[in-house]
Amino acid sequence: MITKYALIGAAGYIAPRHMKAIRETGGVLSTAYDVNDSVGVIDSHFPDAAFFTEFEQFEADVYARKVRGDALNYIGICSPNYLHKAHSSFTLRAGSDAICEKPLVLDPADLDDLIAVEKETGRRINSILQLRLHPSIVALKKKIEAGPTDRIYDVDLGYFTSRGTWYHASWKGVEQKSGGIATNIGVHFYDMLAFVFGAIKTSVVHHRSLDAAAGYLEFEKARVRWVMSINRSHLPPQTPTGQSTYRSITVDGEEIEFSNGFTDLHTASYQAILNGKGFGLDVVRPSIEAVSSIRTAAIEPSKGERHPNLAKVLSS
Repeated sequence: MITKYALIGAAGYIAPRHMKAIRETGGVLSTAYDVNDSVGVIDSHFPDAAFFTEFEQFEADVYARKVRGDALNYIGICSPNYLHKAHSSFTLRAGSDAICEKPLVLDPADLDDLIAVEKETGRRINSILQLRLHPSIVALKKKIEAGPTDRIYDVDLGYFTSRGTWYHASWKGVEQKSGGIATNIGVHFYDMLAFVFGAIKTSVVHHRSLDAAAGYLEFEKARVRWVMSINRSHLPPQTPTGQSTYRSITVDGEEIEFSNGFTDLHTASYQAILNGKGFGLDVVRPSIEAVSSIRTAAIEPSKGERHPNLAKVLSS
C-alpha cells in the first residue's frame, strides 16, 4: 500500500527536502498548502498533487479524502514555527499522523496540550531531529558511551550562517513567531548535544540579540561553550574565502565533521518514522525547554566559560 501525504508550508525553504523524502521512501504527495504560490518545485516531485493557498480549501480537501476512503497517512508540517502547534493539532484531528519540522513548539507548555490531543485522537506527532541520524553524530555518541563513565568533555559549538536583511523582515526575525536566533537555527544543535552527552544541568546566557546569541551549557558529560550568529560580519577569521557559513563542533579540541550529508537526513528521518522509530513529544521536550530558557534567561556575561568567537561578535 502506498503511503499518502499532505504538506503544509510547501513553498518554504525546507519543503523540498520533505518532498524528496516522500518520493525516496515510496510515498506520494496527494495535496499541499501554502499561503505563497511559488511552489513550482512540486512539479519535480509530485506534479499531480493538489495545491491550495487558502487553508480552508486545503482543510476541506483533507477531510473529503478521509470521507471517500482516501485518507492521508501523514501530514508534513513546514510552516513558520509559531504555527506548528496549531497545524499539528489539525493534523491529528484530521486522522493523520504529523511529521513536524523543528522546533515543534516555542513554549514547553504547548507540548502538554499536544500530548492531550494525541491521547484524544490516538494519532502521533513525529519531530524532525535529523542530527540524531547523522553518521558522524551517531559515531560520536557511541564513542562517548564507550569512554570512561566519569569523564566530562569540553565542547565548543560555533554556528555562523549569514542571512540578509530579508531575514529580519520575515517571520523569522520576529521572536514571537520564530523564537529568536537560538531557537530558529539552534534548537537541533541543543537536541544533538543532549542526545550525545545526556541531560542539561546548567544553562547560562552570555549574549542575546536579534542577530546573535551565545552562552554556556553543562550536560551530564560535557561542558559546552556555544555561539550562533546570522550576521556576516561575525564570521570567524578562519572562514574560507567566499564562504558565508562557518559551522564547527570540537570535542576536547577534536573537530567533528558533519557538514556533509544534511540533504539526505530527511529521507532517513521519514524512513525511521515509517519503521515506527520516529522521535515523539517526550524526545523533543528537553531541547524545547532549553531554548525557552535561553530566550528568557538573564544575561550573565561573566558566568561560565565564553566561546572564543564571542569576542568578535561583541566587537562587530
